[in-house]
Amino acid sequence: MADVTEPRPGIAERLAQMIQLPTVSAELEERGSGPFEDFVALIADLYPLVHEKLTLERHTDFGLLFHWEGTGLSSEEPVVLMAHYDVVPVDESDAWTHPPFAGVIADGIVYGRGALDDKGPLIVVLEAVENLLADGFAPARDVYLSFGGNEETYGRAAEEIARVLRERGIVPWLVVDEGGAVVDAPLPFVPGRAAMIGVGEKGVMTLTLSARGEGGHASAPPALTAVRRVARAVDRLGPTTFRPRPSRAIGRMLTQLGAQTPGPTRHLLRVLGSAPFLTGQLFAALGGEPAALVRTTVAPTMQSGGTAANVLPSQASATVNLRIALGETTQQAVLRVRRRIRDPLVVVKVEEASEPSPESATDNAQFALLADALAVSHPGVPAVPYVMMAATDSRHFHRFAPAVYRFAPLDMSNAQRASIHGVDENVEIAALERGERFHRALIERLV
Repeated sequence: MADVTEPRPGIAERLAQMIQLPTVSAELEERGSGPFEDFVALIADLYPLVHEKLTLERHTDFGLLFHWEGTGLSSEEPVVLMAHYDVVPVDESDAWTHPPFAGVIADGIVYGRGALDDKGPLIVVLEAVENLLADGFAPARDVYLSFGGNEETYGRAAEEIARVLRERGIVPWLVVDEGGAVVDAPLPFVPGRAAMIGVGEKGVMTLTLSARGEGGHASAPPALTAVRRVARAVDRLGPTTFRPRPSRAIGRMLTQLGAQTPGPTRHLLRVLGSAPFLTGQLFAALGGEPAALVRTTVAPTMQSGGTAANVLPSQASATVNLRIALGETTQQAVLRVRRRIRDPLVVVKVEEASEPSPESATDNAQFALLADALAVSHPGVPAVPYVMMAATDSRHFHRFAPAVYRFAPLDMSNAQRASIHGVDENVEIAALERGERFHRALIERLV
């Protein structure tokens, strides 16, 4: 059924103002901290009740922690609603329809860097809280709003907020961060809409592969130069480096999707949901996003070596990014990479590593609450668990909090999802309004 509710005037303009502040964490040295402090000042101006009624703490230079005291006895088991206000850089050579930091509003859509990642999901949280405060509402549980300003650069803001809460003996009952969204055709062979809720996220690891070789003039190269040695190592780390290993969450996802899918596909999904090996083989064969759901991925991202076109470099290196599947460890991944390279003269160095998260349950009161809120904001759209492939700030909470979910309650088409970190990032105003209703319903239903 079409949503005929008119968007509340103002939400688009407020998001546009946020987008106009270039909070690019990767360009902090060039731009300075001004845009970040301006953002903090902006939300104080846009959301006066949030700042009047909630307590604000600053953690590191970029972490904002708002505390909304509840009326019940669950202050030590609060809800944490997360988002981040930093954004990724823009390639100036890309052809945007509207300038990425102009915050243009056109035809019911807000355009600009951060519209979906993650200022759109952030604003719907603030909108919901501000509106509830205006109605004189107080939640049954304590509610924390945790906003970080360096998520895109793996900064420490959210990590410090999580550490502080844990040090205070506060274990969140529920944590909701960015991640999944309300999407069409959640899998290539599954029609319909679904709210994809990340119940876990893959680990992240960055490796440097390096080798040394004989330098000299390029006119008489040896059989195996440093560059060729590193290139060979990278070539050996193909898509099949890691075997498919579907997590429990994937089985739950397929079973849930099967329940809503008509025709023969329903039976296929049910079979796949109970047959992890078959699921792994099929998804790996599909490639792309389905393959990434079921195994550790390896992606060469940078390479270097050499000083001139006619000089053999004595050293070469390549950077490889891995996303570690749930149920595996970073240590296991390093060992497998070394075995696949099969070259003791290639040095494998771990630059950074973060383990995969645990999996959150779907048969608990927390997941049921998410589904109930969806019934208000997106009637008829089921809540479906899946595995988040990118890293989020919520991983810092998932080390000690039992129920952590990654879901931004915004409608995203395939084109919009592709615009995240890409060109022409945009969000529909109606989607923002539905996102606000989701968070309002979630907070209102706390017990």
